[in-house]
Amino acid sequence: MKIIISNQSELPIYAQVREQIKEQILNGQIKEGEVLPSIRSMAKDLGVSVITTTRAYSDLEQEGFIATMQGKGSVVLSKDNNMLKEQFLMRIEQGIETAVESAKQIGMTKMEVQQILKSVWEQ
Repeated sequence: MKIIISNQSELPIYAQVREQIKEQILNGQIKEGEVLPSIRSMAKDLGVSVITTTRAYSDLEQEGFIATMQGKGSVVLSKDNNMLKEQFLMRIEQGIETAVESAKQIGMTKMEVQQILKSVWEQ
């Protein structure tokens, strides 16, 4: 797992860690059932406080991306998880909204957009 902390970012460090782990889970770089590094290990590797990584992991757990089990660590949850499904649905809706806006700007019809969706789906 690769996490890059930027001091130039507007996001606090815990949010940068959370968002990067979330993105890696969503794009499949971190797989379902995979055990994340311990909070202490992650803090040491990133050169941040344990409080920072604890907050990131806690947020990820509240959002339904991971589950923390005493003595076993934090594990990535299944994509069948309702909270995680909701995150995927939001991402799909945002992508479709962007595509529809772009299509409307160039005068495409609904049928033309549906044909593109069908073509992409079948690839």
